[in-house]
Amino acid sequence: MDFSDTLLLAAAASEPIERAPAWVMILFALGMLATYVGVAVDSFHKTVAALLGAVVLVPLALALGVLPSYDATYEILSHDLNIFGVIIGTGILVDVTGRSGLFHFLSILMVKATGGRASALYFAICVLTFVFVAVLTIVPAMLILSSLVLVICRKLDYPPKPFLLSVAICANSGAVVTFASGLPNIMIGTQAGIPYVQFLMVSAPYALVSFLIALAVLRFAFRGSLPWKQSGPEQASLKDRIEQFDAWALVEDRRVLIRSAAILTLTVVGFALAQPLGVGMDFIAIAGGTAALLFAGKTIEDSIAKVNWTIILFFLGLFLIIGCVKETGALNWLADQVVALSNGSTGLLVALLTVFSAVASAIVDNIPVAATLIPVVEQIGDGGVAVEPLWWGTILGCNLGGNGTPIGSISCVIALYTLKKEVHETVSWGEFIRLGGTILVLQIGGAIAYLLALYYAGWIPSLPG
Repeated sequence: MDFSDTLLLAAAASEPIERAPAWVMILFALGMLATYVGVAVDSFHKTVAALLGAVVLVPLALALGVLPSYDATYEILSHDLNIFGVIIGTGILVDVTGRSGLFHFLSILMVKATGGRASALYFAICVLTFVFVAVLTIVPAMLILSSLVLVICRKLDYPPKPFLLSVAICANSGAVVTFASGLPNIMIGTQAGIPYVQFLMVSAPYALVSFLIALAVLRFAFRGSLPWKQSGPEQASLKDRIEQFDAWALVEDRRVLIRSAAILTLTVVGFALAQPLGVGMDFIAIAGGTAALLFAGKTIEDSIAKVNWTIILFFLGLFLIIGCVKETGALNWLADQVVALSNGSTGLLVALLTVFSAVASAIVDNIPVAATLIPVVEQIGDGGVAVEPLWWGTILGCNLGGNGTPIGSISCVIALYTLKKEVHETVSWGEFIRLGGTILVLQIGGAIAYLLALYYAGWIPSLPG
């Protein structure tokens, strides 16, 4: 049991939070909502919005007695230190591994294996997206894949739009696979105490199902956009072009590539063994990042600088905001209303939380949605309701909700930005919602059915006490 688990158990054993007057709860809830509006508005940086919200709400909480002292802010942040460790460690590891040329090497091997044929290449790129995001997390994987897709499409004269949109949507399924595949997974998995292997057992099967749903809809939607059937002469021409691709082009030192691959593999294995070893996921991530710097890193300062410090500052502000709102009792009240609406039915609670988290993530961003729902689900679980399926509904909803709108996921933002900047082609909200929204409805409907089937069959593992 790590430090954060001890804090969570202590919190659960403590007295329930005494609710502030209604006007105080409303005031802080409005402050949180105003922050989320700032997060959703493109012209306002979401990190600045989160820090501004914290700068306003913390003094207000101290003035109104919501927080007993400023030291209470450190206790709020102490619950989430392990999240910061995972982000820092994996950020360093992914950057060092990327510099080794490993990901470019694997990508070019994939292109050569398909012979450049549109149908095989399209399927291979979607599968590669699913795997890369599962291993690397969504941001580094999308940056690598967006560049790769542009290079391939330019050399083979394929339109990049079907590939980039497919990569963006398939990435959200890949983000469901493991504990460390996406930030909502890290946040929820850490707070809920879900072991890595247990996370993989429950999430990976539906991640694959959601990927196949997306692939089927995307293949149908782009049926007239790519040359799915190519003649013999066309395939011969493609083969000649593929021969010009050099898998070793970005590999400066093959020994560094091999070491990077080994360290990445050992880190993933370490995530799976973290609980039996009695250490936290953050320790494994930091250990992997340190090993990468020690054995494969040439530009150590640059690799450390590539850590997503912006998202860490965003989390810092966000966690303080959520902590202040939680101390007013507003989130406890919200949890009570959700339970009352469902009449205590676990099945209805799963459906409500999954749909709400998906829709909210499509509109705002899945990180603040996850951060807001964590204490709500904890409160519902303290009331005697089976909490495990509620955690899973929140995880699936937060990740897959990104398919709903062009700003719902960072993968969609990166893909559409790349398409506009490099190809000078835009995708309207209506066009994206018709495609991504259809996929989202099918995926969320399937997620609810999947979770309820597991729950009523008794196949959702209980969380460690």
